[in-house]
Amino acid sequence: MTTPAFPALVPERTALLAMDFQNAIVPLAPEPDALLARVQDAIASLRAAGGTVGHVRVAFTEDDWEAVPERNASFSAVAAAKAMHHEHDATQIHPAVGPQDGDIVVRKIRYGAASTTDLYDQLADRDIDTLVLAGISTSGVVLSTLMDAADRDYRVYVLSDGVADRDPEVHGVLVEKVFPSRAHVIDTAQLRDLLR
Repeated sequence: MTTPAFPALVPERTALLAMDFQNAIVPLAPEPDALLARVQDAIASLRAAGGTVGHVRVAFTEDDWEAVPERNASFSAVAAAKAMHHEHDATQIHPAVGPQDGDIVVRKIRYGAASTTDLYDQLADRDIDTLVLAGISTSGVVLSTLMDAADRDYRVYVLSDGVADRDPEVHGVLVEKVFPSRAHVIDTAQLRDLLR
């Protein structure tokens, strides 16, 4: 089997989004230390090439909880439990992949990275048209962000070894069958090659 050819990355127009790598979420991923190490490597590679790194976290204020309607099957329970407060340590970005000066950082209150943030405005301000996605979980933030970004005509790459889900079967179906029709699915080693 031949390795598929992927379009070369233009680092100045590329952002790696590290999504939901939060203190309370990282331990839920299979082999979290290995996942963090791979994402750290991907972030370092993109930084060294001159690309942008973005961090997305999910966290709520009191006003956010009040605004979640009961009809929202996923987030009404979060709001009712007053869970994931934006100031709590559990919602902070894991220090292993934490932001540096110049990174994009957004706080969201739904699955996708952009529907409740100004992420696309920040990307547009930097002339970014290519996204590399890493995140927890494959069936949550990664799927939602990928679908939205593809609909907005971004060139999207998904790091197959930089995403994780508690359900290995769902993870496999998404990475192997769903994502390839909407994005370029690569691993962190391929990312390094595409940045050279």
